[in-house]
Amino acid sequence: MTRYDDDTERTFTALPPSHGRGFAQTWWGLAWLKALEDAAMDAAQVKSGRRLARAGAVGAVSVRPGRITAVVQDRDRTAHRADVLLEQLSEAQWDRFVDMAIERSGHVAALLDRDMPPHLVEDAATAGIDLLPGMGDLEPECDCGAWDHCGHTAALCYQVARLLDQDPFILLLMRGRAEGTLLEALQAQGGAPARESASRREGVDADEAYAAADVLPPLPAPPGLEDGPGVPPSLDTETAPPYGVDPSAVAHLASSAAADAHRLLAEALRGGHEQQASGREATASQDAVRLAAGEPGPEVLRRLGEGSGRTPEALTVAVDAWRLGGVTGLSVLEEEWAPRGEALARARAALESAWEADERPSLRARANRWTVVGEPRQLRLDHEGRWWPYRKERGRWVPVGGPVQDPATALASAAPGTVDQP
Repeated sequence: MTRYDDDTERTFTALPPSHGRGFAQTWWGLAWLKALEDAAMDAAQVKSGRRLARAGAVGAVSVRPGRITAVVQDRDRTAHRADVLLEQLSEAQWDRFVDMAIERSGHVAALLDRDMPPHLVEDAATAGIDLLPGMGDLEPECDCGAWDHCGHTAALCYQVARLLDQDPFILLLMRGRAEGTLLEALQAQGGAPARESASRREGVDADEAYAAADVLPPLPAPPGLEDGPGVPPSLDTETAPPYGVDPSAVAHLASSAAADAHRLLAEALRGGHEQQASGREATASQDAVRLAAGEPGPEVLRRLGEGSGRTPEALTVAVDAWRLGGVTGLSVLEEEWAPRGEALARARAALESAWEADERPSLRARANRWTVVGEPRQLRLDHEGRWWPYRKERGRWVPVGGPVQDPATALASAAPGTVDQP
């Protein structure tokens, strides 16, 4: 439950314990935690904070411009006030943010729907505005006397990640702008209605709109690239297809090619020219999974499975892996490799520090896979040192979440009844 104390402070009641699941599901919530985990000097304090947050030891969280605050209880019930500071954006930066947001209607609509798409953050960064914190940006203050992040400030950060999942406006408030103030600025520029999603606005009578034409704000820009690639032309004609040509397969390929072309054009216009996270080209077998992820018809799915040597069940699991991580996610599913040297040392150190000695699960290692002894849960390591959660269902290992840096978080998301979203 949220209480608005005033326009510049929000207070969130204490959240219940979080057993058996990760703290962040959204990409921006995970980025928030990465800023904490990458910058903390003492991994043991981060682990202690994760344990406290999971146990429900964090009290009501107060969010204000530049600061978040909560009372955190140790295991012995000793209470400590924990604060985490985040630099506020300047007035000039907020002006640029408003100008940037109204240039693309999709940015405003996403915020109103409590979403923070990656391209909004990228466009803001291009304009010199860092919305998400980076390494060292989360500055801790705690009355326990620690000079770096302690278990109390780390617990606060983990709890805030859960809040950010539900409402990215919390991050904007920390950066210095309350939701109402920001929406009013957007509305003043013709970019958004105050406190109301565009999808929920009531319509305006056509006669009233025509009569008020001189006082209404200008119409938004014509639909642009954010509206998608459109519908490909129909292949339904009276001419029979040539022998061996499946019209449904051709239609799916055309639709997939249009979507890829639209994505590449949008990235080029943004100056991104982004590549897949793995930096590798997809093989023909992997490309079959990519096409299957586009939800073609049953006959096309059958042909894609047969052509790639996968049963229908294996293709379904492969599609899930693709949606979680593209080429990398599929490679983690289907390829085993043996980490050696520094990679193996880093993996072992991460597993050693992820849990307290009395909480560490018993793991059986094989290649890049660590299976919990006696449980249907598994961790898989990719070549970038990230951990992927897997769970055994109906005799088959299936991916249940995207990659994270912390093996304990990954393993928690593999608990029965929990499914992380890509």
